[in-house]
Amino acid sequence: MDALARKLGLRTQPTIFFTSAGLMVLFLIVLLLFPDQLNSSFGAGREWIVTNLGWYFIFGVTAWVIILLGVAISPYGQVRLGRKDEPPQYSFPSWFAMLFAGGIGTILMFWGVAEPVSHYSNPPKAGVEPYSVAAAQDGMNFALYHLSLHTWAIFCLPGLAFAYFIHRYELPVRVSSVFYPFLKDGIYGPIGRAIDILAILGTLFGVAVSIGLGTSQIGAGLGELFGWANDTTLQVIIVIVLTSVAVTSIVRGLDKGVKFLSNINIVMAIGLMIFVFLTGGMALFLLRELFETTGNFVSSLPELMLWNDALANVTKDEGWGWQGGWTVFYWAWTVSWAPFMGIFLARISKGRTVREFVLGVLFAPTIFTIIWFVVFGWSAMRIDGMDGSEGPIASAVAESIPLSMFAFFENYPLTTFIQGFAVVIVAIFFATSSDSASLVVDMLCTGDGDAGPTRQRVFWGVSEGLLAALLIVLAGDEGLNALQQVITVIGLPMFTLMFLAGISFLIALRKENLEYVTRVRGVPDEAVSAGKEALDRGEITGELPVTEKDEKVKSG
Repeated sequence: MDALARKLGLRTQPTIFFTSAGLMVLFLIVLLLFPDQLNSSFGAGREWIVTNLGWYFIFGVTAWVIILLGVAISPYGQVRLGRKDEPPQYSFPSWFAMLFAGGIGTILMFWGVAEPVSHYSNPPKAGVEPYSVAAAQDGMNFALYHLSLHTWAIFCLPGLAFAYFIHRYELPVRVSSVFYPFLKDGIYGPIGRAIDILAILGTLFGVAVSIGLGTSQIGAGLGELFGWANDTTLQVIIVIVLTSVAVTSIVRGLDKGVKFLSNINIVMAIGLMIFVFLTGGMALFLLRELFETTGNFVSSLPELMLWNDALANVTKDEGWGWQGGWTVFYWAWTVSWAPFMGIFLARISKGRTVREFVLGVLFAPTIFTIIWFVVFGWSAMRIDGMDGSEGPIASAVAESIPLSMFAFFENYPLTTFIQGFAVVIVAIFFATSSDSASLVVDMLCTGDGDAGPTRQRVFWGVSEGLLAALLIVLAGDEGLNALQQVITVIGLPMFTLMFLAGISFLIALRKENLEYVTRVRGVPDEAVSAGKEALDRGEITGELPVTEKDEKVKSG
């Protein structure tokens, strides 16, 4: 494998690169040849997991929130993710734009109207009347629960662990590095390689499902604008265009590509939100709801974060199906993104303290998400009437979730322009997610925070687009459904793996000497040994860590 990598001009860990690529192709072949069988097998697995282990996901994510907040307010929050006095690599606005665009910007565009209205139409809790004020309030609370604080906790805990071991222990940019306290130099052996391969596959398939959803929404928007049929041909063309944009960004790199697109995209998204806020004729109502919704969400959060709908079999005809299909699926799907988002967050967060990282990653997107859902969700439900009967927006959501955002814009001025503007935002959001994921997968293969050869980065970008396109062309909806089932099943071991990553981080953090951690780099002795081992093996390049003893020797 080493000889083949050199012949192809790659700079990578051959076992990780070729095994991941081979398994991706093999899985795709099986998916295309046997979509029904695969869907059935993984569907049964998903059903068992959400029914019997749904509580594990719900408890786990809540535990992550508590752990993160505890670490942030503790004295360990002052530990810097890098060397002594190393300033953050990116300004806060650029940092926020990149982490948001690489995270759930796409999901907010897809669900900004659809999720609150879905819960408003079909209340999750028994005894709540559909299309009522109570249903609207519950719908908003559940939408925020799914897509704000808890979602970012799933990204934040692995991201913090990755940033700590990559920047402080100076270990390779790989998921396996966070298990150093457990595996030691075993992170370079079969177990470590298997962890990295699983992370790469989870990232590729998780992004492929998101591209599939984004393609359907963009196709729906173009159909609304131009009357085009949202068929396979149009969706493949969309994937090709998105992949081309993503690959161009990949070639330009993190600073010139991803950062540039992310900054543009977040400005466009904020502009769209301000337009809806100002032109809908309900600015005062939305301003009041901003404060009231925040209070309702905060006060209901203790109940929501522990709610398991334990009496569903008694109170609902469909039993426990709602929470299995929404909350548990969300957490399982989101955790498939955790390695990608964790590494990406770690890569762009060098120089920040643990406290800055946690509070920034958890609360900056959460605040933005609350504002976004208030503007779009409450506007949609207010247009609907909340009078106990189905209105135009609820009807549009029931008919087509991808089309619901565009139906919503029909109630605003400059409808055609705004619908086209929204299509561009969704497209760029998905392009930034794709190029971010490709760069992270490349990092997982090289073990280095620096960009690999252009052909190597382009390979992963094209692979993601090809995977999504082939699923659309050859397997259609069945293929995407099968992939969603697979991701839910893969979510269980991935969730457990990320849980262990958090425990590993806490074990290592306890070895920090807080008396000198802010005066010199002050890494634990174990970090010095880990960095030297990685350097000697050729897994990383650069200088060895600087210890307190070294600082004293240099100062005489």
